[in-house]
Amino acid sequence: VSTQSTWGFFIRMEAKKIVTHIPKKDMSAPMENAYDPKKVESGWYDWWVDQGFFHADSEAVLSKKKKPYSILIPPPNVTGSLHAGHALFIAIQDCIIRHKKMSGYEALWIPGTDHAGIATQTVVEKTLMKTEHLTRHDLGRDKFLEKVWQWKENYGGRILGQFKSMGCALDWDRCFFTMDEPRIKAVTEAFCKMAEKGIIYRANRIVNWDCTLRTAVSDVEVEHMDIKEPTNVKVPGYAKGVEVGYLIHFAYKLKDIPEKEIVVATTRLETMLGDVAVAVNSKDKRYEGLIGKELVHPFIKDRKMVIIADDVLVDMSFGTGAVKVTPAHDPNDFACGERNKLPQINILGDDGTINENGGEFKGMPRFTAREAVRAALEKMNLIRDKTKNPMAISISQRSGEIIEPMIRPQWWVRSAEMAARAVDVVKKGELKILPEAHEKTWYQWMTNSRDWCISRQLWWGHRIPAYLCTVQGKIENPDIANPDHWVIARNMEEAMQLAVEKYGVTADKIKLTQDPDVLDTWFSSGLLPLTSLGWPNLESKDFQAFFPTQLLETGTDILFFWVARMVMMSLTLYDKLPFTTVFLHNLVKDAQGQKMSKSKGNVIDPLEIIGGCSLENLIKKVKESNLPQKEIDRGMNLRKKEFPDGIPECSSDALRFSLLTYMNQGTNINLDIKRVVGYRHFCNKLWNAVKFALMCIPQDFKPAPDITKLKLSFADRWILSSLSELAKTVNEGFDSFNFGVASNAMYDFWLHKLCDVYLEVVKPVIYSKTDPAGTEAAVNTLYKCLHGALRLTHPTMPFLTEELYQRLPCPEFKGDSICIAPFPVFEPALFSPDYANQMELAMNLVQNARSMIATLNIASKYKPKMLIHCRDDSKLEFLNQNAGLISTLAKIGEVEAKKEKATEGCIMHVVTPLIDLYLQVKGIIDPKTEVARLEKKVKQLEGMLTKITQKMAVKDYETKVPEEVRIENKEKLENTKSEIAAMQTCIVDLK
Repeated sequence: VSTQSTWGFFIRMEAKKIVTHIPKKDMSAPMENAYDPKKVESGWYDWWVDQGFFHADSEAVLSKKKKPYSILIPPPNVTGSLHAGHALFIAIQDCIIRHKKMSGYEALWIPGTDHAGIATQTVVEKTLMKTEHLTRHDLGRDKFLEKVWQWKENYGGRILGQFKSMGCALDWDRCFFTMDEPRIKAVTEAFCKMAEKGIIYRANRIVNWDCTLRTAVSDVEVEHMDIKEPTNVKVPGYAKGVEVGYLIHFAYKLKDIPEKEIVVATTRLETMLGDVAVAVNSKDKRYEGLIGKELVHPFIKDRKMVIIADDVLVDMSFGTGAVKVTPAHDPNDFACGERNKLPQINILGDDGTINENGGEFKGMPRFTAREAVRAALEKMNLIRDKTKNPMAISISQRSGEIIEPMIRPQWWVRSAEMAARAVDVVKKGELKILPEAHEKTWYQWMTNSRDWCISRQLWWGHRIPAYLCTVQGKIENPDIANPDHWVIARNMEEAMQLAVEKYGVTADKIKLTQDPDVLDTWFSSGLLPLTSLGWPNLESKDFQAFFPTQLLETGTDILFFWVARMVMMSLTLYDKLPFTTVFLHNLVKDAQGQKMSKSKGNVIDPLEIIGGCSLENLIKKVKESNLPQKEIDRGMNLRKKEFPDGIPECSSDALRFSLLTYMNQGTNINLDIKRVVGYRHFCNKLWNAVKFALMCIPQDFKPAPDITKLKLSFADRWILSSLSELAKTVNEGFDSFNFGVASNAMYDFWLHKLCDVYLEVVKPVIYSKTDPAGTEAAVNTLYKCLHGALRLTHPTMPFLTEELYQRLPCPEFKGDSICIAPFPVFEPALFSPDYANQMELAMNLVQNARSMIATLNIASKYKPKMLIHCRDDSKLEFLNQNAGLISTLAKIGEVEAKKEKATEGCIMHVVTPLIDLYLQVKGIIDPKTEVARLEKKVKQLEGMLTKITQKMAVKDYETKVPEEVRIENKEKLENTKSEIAAMQTCIVDLK
C-alpha cells in the first residue's frame, strides 16, 4: 500500500488509470467574525500535497535549474505519538523548508519512521500477553514477527498523521521506513562493507544488559538515578524493593597465611561470585610483599584468585586501597583484566539469575543472591562493615530494570579512527555545529569515543548478516565468541561461498546458522542520510541531486548517538559528509523550567494545545496512565493548578509560532501555555486586520506597477520601509537560525506597526474619498503590506496565512498558493531609517498624550488640543505635516507645533530636550478636584510600592523565588514607580 493511499493524500485508481484530485478549498463564503482554528486548518493540507507543492524534482537540480536544499527528518519511533520535542523540530524544519522553497530552492524534506527495535517489540509483547496471554516464545520468531508487522501496519503511521496536522511540508513520495526493502538491502550492504574494511568485528566485551528484556541496550536507552541516601528501588520481578546506597566491606583470606586478610568493598555483593583477583597499587606500602599471593574464594574453592598490582585501577588513598576485580561484570575491571590477562567469568544468565559459575547460589535471581551471599559471608565471619555510599545506578528506560554490566560476545564497530575524522572535519570548518558552544561537547565525545556494540538480542530489527559455521572435521562445536567461526555475507548463498573458500571444504560439509541477533536501531538510523536517498545505488537521481543534505536539525540530547554516527558512517562508506551544517535545538521544558517527565505529571501533549482539552480530560489521561498512584495524584494536582479551566484551543499555527519565538540560541524552552494562548489571540488579530483591509480594497483591484510613483503619505512610506526592513530581518533570521528574532519581528510588524498604527491612520484616508490619489496610494500600500507580510509569516503559520492569502484579490498577481509564492526580499528603494526615526517621535508624542489623558481621567468625549513646543527646526515641519496622524492615533483634537511655548490652561510633559508637549485641559477638568484624586491615588500606589519592595527584600529571594515571579515583581515595581512619577508631574502642573 503506498504512503499516499494510506494517508489519503490522493486516491490513485491504477486499474482505470484515473487520478482523483482533491479540490481546492472553497473560499466563496464571507469571512467569519473571528478566527476559528478548526475551520482555518482544515482543507489545506491534503490539497497542498495533491498539488505536489511539497514534492522535490531531482531533474530540476540535475539540470542546474535550481539549487538543492534537503533536510532529513529525525525519524520518530513507529510506536511514538507527537510530543513537545517533535513539535519544536517540526516548527523549525518546516519553517526552513518553506522559506527555502519560496526562495527558489528545490527544497526536499524527507519523511520517515524508525522501526524502534526495543520499543516496538516491547509494545507488541505487552499487547500479545494482554490480549492472547502468550509470550513471543510461545509463537516463535516468524509468527511473532508477523504480529509486529501487523501492529506496524495498523498503528505505525499514527505519528505521521499527527505531523500532518501540524502542516509539515514533507515530500511523502519519498517516505521511508527503516525496515522497508530498500533500507534492509542498504543496511546489509553497509554492515558487509564495514566488516570487509575491518571496522566491524566480533568480541567478548562488557555491554549494558537488561535482564528483563534480555538484551544489550545502548547508552541513550539508559537513565541514571542519583542515590544520595540508602533506599529501596523497585525492580521488575522482585516483590520488594532492592536496597541500594550501601558499600559492603568483606575480607578475602590469604591462601598461605590464613590469619592475614585483605578487605575490599562493593555495592554489588553478588558479583564477588565472579571475582578473579584483588588489585592494589604497586606503591602502597600496606601490601608490600603480598602482590602475587593467592587468595581463598569463600564459595568457589577451586577458583584461583591472586593479588595483582594495577595502578590504573587502584587509588590507594581511597578506602582500604584494595579493589575486587570482576572482569565479566564491570567495565573498569574488564580493562584491568585485559591488562593483566585475567580470566573473564560470567556469573549471570540472560535473565539475571546466577549461573553454574556461582556455586551454591546457582539459579537464584541476582538480587536474591545478593542477600544470600551476604548472609553466608556473615556466617563465615567475613563481613567487616556496611557504610553509606552516595552513588548512581543505571536504569533501563524501556523496562525499569537496573542495568547489569555483563560480558557478552557481540558485534562491535571500531570507532577511534572514524571519531578522529569526525573531529577533523569540524576543526577544518567542513562541518559547522551550531550553536558553536556544542563544538566543545563534540570534541569531548569524539576524543573519548569507545567502540560501539551493535548487537541486540531481539527479534524485531535488521537481522545481522553474519553466519556461524559448523564444519565437518574442523569446527564440530562452533564457538559464538570466536570470530574465526563466522562469515559475514549479504545472503546465505554468498555466505556459503565464503565459507567454502575460508575452510577449504565442499558446501555439503558446512552448516550455516544466521546470527539470531539484530542490529542496534542507531546503526540503521546512522545510515539514513545515505539510504533515504537511494544508497548504495549511486546512479539514483535522488542521490545525485540531493546528497549530501544541507542541514541536520535535531536536539542536543542525541548529538553523539545519532548525529556523530551519521557523520562517521557517511565518511566511512562514501567519503563525504552527510550534511554541511548541524543545528541543535535545546530541550522543551515546562513553564517552571522543569524537565518534562511522566513521573512529574508535567508532560505537555501538543495535540491538547492545538485542539484544546478540558480539565476533566486532562485528569482522565493522568488517571489512565501506568504511573504509581503517588505520581498520578501529583500529576492530577498539577493539572488542576496549572489549567483550572482546561487548555483552550490554540491551533497548530499558534503553537508553532510560540515555539519559534522562544528560539533564542543557547537557552532551553520553558513552554508556558498562557504564552501559546497569547499567540492564538495574535492569530485572531491577523484575521481581523486582513478582514478590515479587504473591505478597503476593491475586488477588481490591480496593484500599481511601481508603488513609488504614487502619491504616498508619510504613513505609507513608513509602513513600506518597515515591510522592507522586516523582509531583511526575517531572511537573515531564518538563514542564521535566529528564529526568535525573525518571529518576534513579524509579531511587532503585524501588531504594533500595521494594526496599531497604519490601519488606524489609513482609515480616514480611505473613508474620506476627498483625495483619490491619496486613497489609491493607501490601498496599494495596504495590499502590498498584506501580500508581503503574509508571505513572510507563512513559514511560521502555514494554515492561517494560506487562508488569508487566498482571500486577497488579483489571483493572477499572487498565484495558486502562498506555498509557492516568491519570498519577499529587502527593497532598498522603499527603505529609509529616517521614516522609523520620525515615526518614533510621533509615537512618543501619541503615547505621552494618551498617558496624560489616562492619568487625568479625561473622558473619551473630550478631545483636548495638543500644542507642541518645538525648538528643533528639523522636526517642526514634519510635526505640522503629520498633525493629523498624531491626532488620529492619540484620539485628541487639533495638533499644532510651534516654536513658542503654550498658553495657560495646559499641562506639560517633556518629550525630548527640544520638544515639550502641552495638553489644553482648561474647561475639561477641575484642577482642585483632580489634584485631590491624584494625591489619594499616589498614596495608594506608594503603599503598593512598599509591599512589592518588602517582597523583593526577603532572604534568599534570588534563589528561592521562581524566576517568572521575580520578573513579574520587577515589572510591577517599575510600572508603579512610573505611574507615581507621572501623577506627581501632573499634580505639579495642575497646582
